[in-house]
Amino acid sequence: MTPPTPSAAAPLEVTDDSVVTSPTPSPRGSESRSPGRLAWTRFKRDKTGVISACIVIFFFVIALAAPLIAKLYGKNPYTTYASERPELLDPFSYPAGPNGGMSGEFWFGIEPQLGRDVFTFLLYGIRTSLGIAVAATLLTAIVGVVVGITAGYLGGKTDYFVSRVIDILLSFPSTLFFIAFMPVVYGLFVASDENIPTSLRAVSLILVLSAFGWASLARLLRGQVLGLREREFVEAAKVTGASPFRIVFKELLPNLWTPIIIQSTLMLPAFVTAEAGLAFLGVGIIDPTPDWGVMIQRGAQFYTEDLTFMLFPGVSMVLFVLAFNLLGDSVRDALDPKSKR
Repeated sequence: MTPPTPSAAAPLEVTDDSVVTSPTPSPRGSESRSPGRLAWTRFKRDKTGVISACIVIFFFVIALAAPLIAKLYGKNPYTTYASERPELLDPFSYPAGPNGGMSGEFWFGIEPQLGRDVFTFLLYGIRTSLGIAVAATLLTAIVGVVVGITAGYLGGKTDYFVSRVIDILLSFPSTLFFIAFMPVVYGLFVASDENIPTSLRAVSLILVLSAFGWASLARLLRGQVLGLREREFVEAAKVTGASPFRIVFKELLPNLWTPIIIQSTLMLPAFVTAEAGLAFLGVGIIDPTPDWGVMIQRGAQFYTEDLTFMLFPGVSMVLFVLAFNLLGDSVRDALDPKSKR
């Protein structure tokens, strides 16, 4: 009697333990990724942050390329075109053409009285303001990081002394102090009857802005370091005989990049507005050097009769500061998701 053959629908028993089953594919995106990649992914999903980043990059590109753009455009911010062509201004020294003299030759019009080209003046003004703000931000970040980490890591009398200095600096009304202190800074290098070079004005602005800007960052980092220095990984590094230099750069600093970047994105637009405000008050960059604040100061003299000259620098500065502030919020949310509202 032959044994019955198994039915096609009947299950077959597999008794061979050597059969290897194929691994189940892991779900997409479950692979381990670095914190930087995760932050970048979160940032790309934030449409507001991406648009703000594009606007900020656009401003920096035109600031860097201002000489090239002006050369291709065929104008410069220093030539008084009305002196060469009096017909550009009316009898009251306002642009003769409509909308501030806007035309195919002068894209943003011309300046009242002097007849300078507004487009190139704005390009170079953005270049000046952003250059000073970026330099002040970098110097402020360096000083704030060094002082904050030193105070937090060493503690004791060093921490107490640094904390009191920070308290004193933060108690100053910075704007009023800028107005009063800038002439003193200029007087240290130039006699009162001599003209102050533009380079000296720019360097003085960077130093003064940095002198009052590092305190808030240093206080923030000091508090972070006070908490980190008691953590297990820092204690383990001390037990292994690591030097303070290695502990700071290998253990502490990598955990502080997030607050450093976030604070820097908040400082730069603040320095842009502060520099423009000082130029408007006449204690920063002054005419004829192109600057955002100089343009707004000049435009304030004519806005009742000709709004165009004040419109372009005012709108562009508001747009840049708003975009950079939104970018800072997006960077903060990407680096620290818990802070997202």
